Amino acid sequence: MTDPGEVRASDAEREAVVERLRVASVDGRLTLVELTDRTEAAYTATTHAELAMLVQDLPASGAAPMPPAHQEQPVRKRRWFVGIMGDSKRRGSWRIDQELGAVAVMGDVLLDLREAEVRTNVVDIMAVSVMGDVKIIVPDGVNVDLDGMAVMGDKRVDVLEAAPGTNAPVIRVHAYAVMGDVKVIGDSRAQPLQRGLSAWREHWRMLHGDEWRNMRRQLRDEHRNMRRTLRRGY
Repeated sequence: MTDPGEVRASDAEREAVVERLRVASVDGRLTLVELTDRTEAAYTATTHAELAMLVQDLPASGAAPMPPAHQEQPVRKRRWFVGIMGDSKRRGSWRIDQELGAVAVMGDVLLDLREAEVRTNVVDIMAVSVMGDVKIIVPDGVNVDLDGMAVMGDKRVDVLEAAPGTNAPVIRVHAYAVMGDVKVIGDSRAQPLQRGLSAWREHWRMLHGDEWRNMRRQLRDEHRNMRRTLRRGY
């Protein structure tokens, strides 16, 4: 008799787990880097046991959320981080439940989203740089939507993005750079997070070992080659 945990997972079951992860993130149960890692793992999972591991520490699907301890105040439309001839940095554990704004005027603004609790479906950032530098750090595996303009400056994305068609977290950046830079960079281009691996990921690697690491590396290499091919136009 086949072990139920070894039954092959379907595409619909993978998508259901990804949606459950997204809801958990909006509820504040996962940081952005945890959401991204688990989403990527869900799309590469082959059995029910692998999918179950990704949600074993989350409430059952359809469970009623805990009532708030007090009535929350309405949030502001956009939360601003400003560096004028100086630095403004936000990293570590913090909460994103509204649109963000970053303004650097002859200064630097750093927003590290990896350990943030993202309570919205899309992270929306307005980034303005005037002879300054705005740097946004995200986990590799998210989808980055960058638009705007650069005048005698630069706006760019250096992130190993999710495969096309996957329901990965979205970071939307509206960039305006005048003799300055707006950069969105991923884990592979930033200083690694100084924190231990979560229990589920340790267990996952114990089960898969080098196979999991090689699979993830291969996927990222394929994504990078695809982006290079698109940029060349053939």
